[in-house]
Formats: sequence, structure tokens, C-alpha cells
Amino acid sequence: MNRIIRNILSVAVLVLAGCSSAPQTETDRKVEELLSQMTLHEKIGQMNQLSGGAWLADQAAKGEVGSILNCVDPAEINAVQRAAVEESRLGIPILVARDVIHGFRTIFPIPLGLASTFDPEIVEEGARVAAVEATASGIRWTFSPMLDVARDPRWGRVAEGSGEDPYLDVQMGLAMVRGYQGDDLSNPASMAACIKHFVGYGAAEGGRDYNSTMISERSLRNTYFPAFKATADAGAATLMTSFNEIDGIPSTGNKWLLKDILRDEWGWDGMVVTDWNSAGEMIAHGFSNDLKHTAEQSVNAGVDMDMMSYGFIQYLEELVKEGKVSEAEIDRAVRNILKLKFDLGLFENPYVDETASAKVDYAPAHLEAAKQSAIESAILLKNEGGVLPLDKAKTILVTGPLADAPYEQMGTWAFDGQQEHTVTPLTALRQEYDVIWEPGLAYSRDRSTKEFAKVRNAASRAEAAVVFVGEEAILSGEAHSLSNLNLQGAQSELIAEVAKAGKPVVVVVIAGRPLTIERDLENCDAMLYSFHPGTMGGPALADLIKGKANPSGKLPMTFLRDAGQAPFYYNHNNSGRPNNGTETLLYDIPIAAGQTSLGCTSYYLDTGYGPLFPFGYGLSYTSFKYGNPVLDKGEYTENDVIRVSFELKNTGMREGTEVVQLYVQDKVGSVVRPVKELKGFQRVMLAPGETRTVTFELPVSDLAFWNIDMEYVVEKGDFNLWVAGDSASGEPVSFEVI
Repeated sequence: MNRIIRNILSVAVLVLAGCSSAPQTETDRKVEELLSQMTLHEKIGQMNQLSGGAWLADQAAKGEVGSILNCVDPAEINAVQRAAVEESRLGIPILVARDVIHGFRTIFPIPLGLASTFDPEIVEEGARVAAVEATASGIRWTFSPMLDVARDPRWGRVAEGSGEDPYLDVQMGLAMVRGYQGDDLSNPASMAACIKHFVGYGAAEGGRDYNSTMISERSLRNTYFPAFKATADAGAATLMTSFNEIDGIPSTGNKWLLKDILRDEWGWDGMVVTDWNSAGEMIAHGFSNDLKHTAEQSVNAGVDMDMMSYGFIQYLEELVKEGKVSEAEIDRAVRNILKLKFDLGLFENPYVDETASAKVDYAPAHLEAAKQSAIESAILLKNEGGVLPLDKAKTILVTGPLADAPYEQMGTWAFDGQQEHTVTPLTALRQEYDVIWEPGLAYSRDRSTKEFAKVRNAASRAEAAVVFVGEEAILSGEAHSLSNLNLQGAQSELIAEVAKAGKPVVVVVIAGRPLTIERDLENCDAMLYSFHPGTMGGPALADLIKGKANPSGKLPMTFLRDAGQAPFYYNHNNSGRPNNGTETLLYDIPIAAGQTSLGCTSYYLDTGYGPLFPFGYGLSYTSFKYGNPVLDKGEYTENDVIRVSFELKNTGMREGTEVVQLYVQDKVGSVVRPVKELKGFQRVMLAPGETRTVTFELPVSDLAFWNIDMEYVVEKGDFNLWVAGDSASGEPVSFEVI
């Protein structure tokens, strides 16, 4: 008899016979009965996650590993699983994990690009495609979504999140969890999500990865917790600790975060895993003496599974014998792990069909979804004189290092995407135009200008030039922080050289973060910005350039004039000397100027107050006119719903989609409040000349925040409200909460 079946039958018998403390659910009963049969060594084995494949079979057979990561070969996965299920004493299956961040085989835009869509449905669809493809290879757990609010583009991992805004972060996170997990985790095509990194990792000082963070509890609660709280409440199965410390305590050893907040205050019952060796890194933090000490601190803080420090498997038995870790803590952790495995249906279906992946990888529907997400994620930043779309041109120059770079366009965290399935812009544009191809530069960091004369000559023979620049995949993502956010190599010089030909110049930026492209805007007529767009980025960009599709993406992060402005975000707290609309800039100051405060407002002398482009910004091939917003009344109570309506008109000649954004300002609070906060958005598609009434419904309860007494409340008082196409536009209307 199969060991799993035998085990489950024994559980059923014991349950029917009765037990002293009956758990609430059938799964709970199964967990408790299985737990009661486990030795301490077997329990600790479940808490151990290792990287590898078939070579871990011996450890699996001994019950010394509960999860593996970074194995994508179904045959190897089955080999490890077979050892665990058929050779270990209790037959507990292995949980297989992978960083499936924005697609498995079919690669979607990076998460920052997906956030640019302001479209939770398409984000959910992308996560569902990823789950279908990954589970077909045996992967049932992904370390995604990343919910770190990130306000410094120097930090490479901005690529992996949803940008600077907590509300957008919540919506994108919820969509990804729904997509990965589906309606039923036990469905073999469902994958457990892992919300990460808990917490504050995106606030690393100076944008340097793994750096310290300085975040108050109020900022944690108002800015950094909301996405974790929302997705935890929505049933996210697992959570990952972060590398950083909070108030001097590393996340992996932080009892206040993992027990007081996550378990006690939020009531979340999922499974907690460390980041890669984040337990071991507490030694480098100076928080732990040695690996044994980290194991003690991590388990007692509330960690369930250790990823790759080996501390649990080496030292937990000894720590229990010494009384430094209770077996009750071990049982708590193992309960969470076993529950997840039961919820995933691994006991019933531990193996993967080794032929299944061939049937779903790169399915036509998956490729179409990837293309549509890449279309919606592209942001039109400039379109002087309506140069785009190039719907009348026949012959174009295509140049630049990102025009035909299939590996680079997939972006960071695309381990399993395959270049041969990636369609580049050059390939796609050749289907639409007579293309003159001159790469100009071999890669984004190439400083050689020796090919520029050929590029300029080719530009003179074309009706228009399209220049593809940006970042190689390796220049963004984890551990890839930058202090200089300009285009690398001679890319800016290439754009300037093409412009000398006097033909219309379209620049397409393909990158993993917001770059400082102000100088490049001066040398082009139009600019499309595409965060690494994935497998179908080429056809998507070709459709946009040709005019078969109309850009609708909006910026999920503020675009800076210079990296020295970072961190910069729209929803900052007001200062006592806010900008008043006037600036005295560096070269406005006369020689031998007398000592003056130049207005006593908050701005940089060399860049001014404002960004290059605000959060939420993005143009279209058509134009939209916003009518005046009208509130249903002027006063509201805490239990009311605010209804605001306005007319939106497509005043151009093309069908287009506008992402309408709702912002609110709490004018006076018991603590200083942000100048503006996103509270809603809608994608509205309009035909040329069409007018539609758009209505937002905002519960007054959504205006709550953590006040001076650290209470989550709606405070009475005056508010401003905007509906606009970006965070810097629109005229406010006022209301009062009474």
C-alpha cells in the first residue's frame, strides 16, 4: 500500500476513534495526527529548505528536507519526491519552490511594468499563466509577489515591485496572489504565493541593496504594512522575511514583526520562510553570535522554514535539549508547513506528469496575454507634433542595443524564459516596415562610437528612425544598485547622432527602473518607455509604433531629473516650507550674491522642486478632457461612501484608454499627512468624440490612518479630492468629514 495512503488512513482511524483536543477542520485533524507521529528530527527536517534536484533524494528519504528550490526538471523533481514519499518513514511529500516572478516560460513585463498597466485583471492573468506553466513542471510555490514600497530608483529591485505607492501596491499584490493561487490551492495548476519581503526592504538607505532602513512604526503601518496586511487577509499562503533590520532588529529574528503583528494582531495563519540565508546573515548584522544562535533567534521569533542557512537542521535538536527552543515552537512551525502541503493537495498528488509542460509552455493564449500586458505597460512620455504612430512611414531605421536583444528584454528574474521564444522589436518591425538595420552599439554599456557614421547615414535614407536603448537585464534586479541612472555607455550619444540626420526620431527605452533621461528627451521627437517587456515585447512595441495599439500605461514611480533627487515620491509629507511655485535655480544666482535664503522653500538649486515626470503620468495618441468633479454632498460621516462623478471626453481622433486616478488629501491631521494619496483608479476606453460619466465610490473608512496615539482612525476635518490623469494634475474639490 502506498505510504501516503496508509498514513492518511491511519489518521482517519485515529480521528474516528476520537482525540482529546479536536482541531477545527479536517485538514487540522490530519496535521495534528501526522505531527503526533513525527520524531523531533523529522519535524526539523520539514523546516529545512535546500537548493537542488535529484542529488537531494538521500536527504529526502531520511526526512531531512521539507522543501527544495531551483529545480525545474520534472524528472528530477519526481526523483526527490519519490524518495520522500516512498522511502521516508512517514512519506511526507516535498514542496518544490522557484522564483517565478513575472512568468515561467512565457515571460511577462517585469512587475514594475505590470504596475504601469494600472490593470489588476491583466496582472492576475499574467500570474495565472505563470502558475499554469510552472506547476506543469512540478513547481507549487513561488516567491512572489514582492510588496516592497520602493521610492528610490537607484535600488535595483524596484524592477520586482509595483513602485512607490501603497494603494497601487495593494491592488497589484492582490491580483498576483489571486492569479497564482486561483480559487483552490489543491488544484494541481495552483501555486502558493509568497508575499515578500516583510518588511521595509524597499527603503534601503541610499538605494543600496541589503542596506539599513530607518522607518518609524507609524510609517510602517501607514506605508509599508498595507499591502502585506491586504494580501494576508486575502489568503496569501506564505510570507518571506526580509534582509534588512527594523529599529536594529533583523526581520528574520524580529518577534514584534512575525508574532506580535503578523500572528497576533493580523491573525494570519500561513507559513513563514526566511529569504536566502537571511538567518545566517544575522551574524554579519552583529545580531547573532553564530549559526546556532541564529537558529534559536529565528524560530523563537516566528520563522517556520529556513532557506539555505542550514542552521535549523544542524542545531535545533540541540537547542531543544538545552531548553533554548521549546518543542512547542517546533510544532508551531511544522503545523504551518504540513497544513500548506495538505492545502496544496501534495499528499494526494505528489508527482508531476513529466510530459505536461510541453502542452502548456508558450501556449498561444499565453503569448497573446503576454503581448497585451506589454502593450498596456508601455508609457508614452513624449510625442512632439504627433510623430507617433508611424502609420504612414514605409522605410524606417532601427538602431540601438536593445532592438534585437532577446535575453535582455526578458529582464531580471527570468530564469526559465528561453531566448528562442522571445520576439524582439527588430523581428516584429520587419513585419511592418522596410527596415534599415544598423545596431550602432553592441550592448547597452558599449562606449564605442565607431559605428555611428553608418547609423547617421542610414538615418538620412529612412523616413524615420526608431532607437532602442535602455538597460541590459543584469543592470537591474537584486544586488544591482546604481548611483548613476543615465543611459549607460554611448547610448545618449547614439540618440544625438541619429537626430543630426534631421528625420523624425522615436526613442524606445527598455529598462528595469526609471532612468534619468531628460537630456535624451531633447534629442527625440517621441519617447516610449517600456520596463523590460518580456517574451512578446517586440510585437507589442511594434503594434504601438505602427498605431495598431494606443499607449495607455502610466508611471508607477516618479521619474527624476537627476539621481541626486532620490528618494523622490509624490505622496510625501508636507514640510513647513513647501514649494510655492517659484524657484531660483543655480544659474539664476548672480556672481558675488549676498547671503539669501532664495525663498526659504524646499527644492534643489540645480534641479528645482519638481520631477521630470510625476507618478501616474502617461500620454496617449489621442487626448482626453476632464470635466469638473462633482461630489454627491459636502459632508460625510465615517460610515458614508463618497461618490464623485465627472465627465471624461475623448477629444482626439483615435480610440484610447485613459487611466483615471483619484487622489485625496487630509488637510490637517493629528500627525503630518501626505500632500496627496492615491485612493482609486479606473481604466476608461473611449471612442473618438465619446463622452462618458465616470464615477468613483470611496468609503470614508478608506481615509483612516495611524494617528498620533497609534490608533487606526478616520479623523474629522477638511479634505481635498482630485480626479486627474496623473498625480500633478487636476483641480481639487473639498469636502468635510464630520
